Amino acid sequence: MRDINLQLLQVQDLEDILQGRDPFANIEDFPFWIKLWEAAIILAEVTTSLNPAQAGPRLLELGAGLGAPGLAAAAQGFEVTLSDYETIIMDFQQVSAAASRVKPAFAALDWTKPASLEPFDTIIGAEILFREDLLDPLLKTFKKLLKPKGSIYLAHDLRRQTLYKFLAKAGDDYKIMTKKIDLNSEEGKTTVMLNCLRLK
Repeated sequence: MRDINLQLLQVQDLEDILQGRDPFANIEDFPFWIKLWEAAIILAEVTTSLNPAQAGPRLLELGAGLGAPGLAAAAQGFEVTLSDYETIIMDFQQVSAAASRVKPAFAALDWTKPASLEPFDTIIGAEILFREDLLDPLLKTFKKLLKPKGSIYLAHDLRRQTLYKFLAKAGDDYKIMTKKIDLNSEEGKTTVMLNCLRLK
């Protein structure tokens, strides 16, 4: 990623934890945070293309999981806050941050009751739109935590059905730009939809 070297703490035996669960079918109990998703790789590439002097320094990653996009942004010079909902996830993030020699902040963040954080210039998220009941809370979180002239970057597998419902809701308040990117991996080709949202 643009000469940035990240060291990510990851679970080695994913199948032992996943036990055949499908991230597109078993969304209620799927531990999304344990895998480095293709969408996160794409989003990390995007963050390394941004300039904190132009975009503004403060960046928040929502549902950060392993935190690759946020850590890449921290290496790029952004003032990053990695957020998720469980402390065990942040334990992984803290080890990865130390190994990658970056110093983001960490925040436990419940979208249904978002914390009182200072607004951010940029908000990012990869594979965070997996539950339909969290779409409205997420939009409220954006409204509370994004600066008026800020940008939101989201990346998701094209197969994520809740993505389309979210974009329909978000279109009322945001201008949305979309790009589709193909990524090859050991599991085959994945098409990732990258969205940039800015307030109208």
